[in-house]
Amino acid sequence: MALIALAADKGSPGVTTAAVALAAVWPRRVLLAEADPAGGDLVYRSAAAHGGPLNPNTGMLSIAATARRGLVPDQLWDHVQPLSGGLEVLVGLGIAEQAAGLAGLWPTLGHAFAALADSPHAAADVIADCGRVSGDTPAVELFPHASLVLLISRTEPEALARVRDRAAALAGKLHGGPRGAASLAMPMIGVVLIADTATAGKLASQVNDMLVHAQTGARVVGTIADDPAGADQLAGRKRGRLDKSLLIRSARKVAADLYQQYGAAWAASAQANQAQQPHHTQHSHPGQMQGHAGAGA
Repeated sequence: MALIALAADKGSPGVTTAAVALAAVWPRRVLLAEADPAGGDLVYRSAAAHGGPLNPNTGMLSIAATARRGLVPDQLWDHVQPLSGGLEVLVGLGIAEQAAGLAGLWPTLGHAFAALADSPHAAADVIADCGRVSGDTPAVELFPHASLVLLISRTEPEALARVRDRAAALAGKLHGGPRGAASLAMPMIGVVLIADTATAGKLASQVNDMLVHAQTGARVVGTIADDPAGADQLAGRKRGRLDKSLLIRSARKVAADLYQQYGAAWAASAQANQAQQPHHTQHSHPGQMQGHAGAGA
């Protein structure tokens, strides 16, 4: 299985941009799910494949009725819309009040997201944008089904202190306490820093040391460039060579590193889960640039 949940502790560190960028360069077929109970952003910032706007009623909102009757992973595709560059998206809620319609269904969604990687018909990994996870947000109920929880953080001191504390809190909630760096407890907790490329390497090392010293059980798994121009290209607000942007180049490295480090563990987990089921072929798109603005790349 491979459900990758992205979240932040506070503020707007760029979770949605990071989620879209990683999905755009993911080495296998991927579904991007806007699973933020506060509402999604893509319906406002992205165009559908047909050139018009995305339908806000098709996605997390429409899946609620289906999920109440039980949810087979392949049913997720009935609620998916393609962006203009080909990326397949489960559009988020329009406003936070609509989250009431998903009350009690988050574990069901989490299981379906995780199991989609093992689908015999249309397998895909799922990258879920879960927004902020401070307080009692129900999106945390997705995390036990994830292979990896990625906390997105900027590099101001207060942001780093918050991500350290949030990582420790999640380790306590998901694992019953902090884990060692070599632990394969699922889900693994990682930190992705949004940083200036000139200082990213040094900062990543320093923040990783901080996470280890604090016994959070988390570690820095990569950095994504703080690249406003690239973010504008990804959102379709600006034209340019998206594939050459610092944002996409850094996201591609993070995606490749994650698969190199954890792909074998995810595959082993999937094989164990499917040991009693018929063999099937995964649909993969290695190295494909699927981002919404990718047509201009």
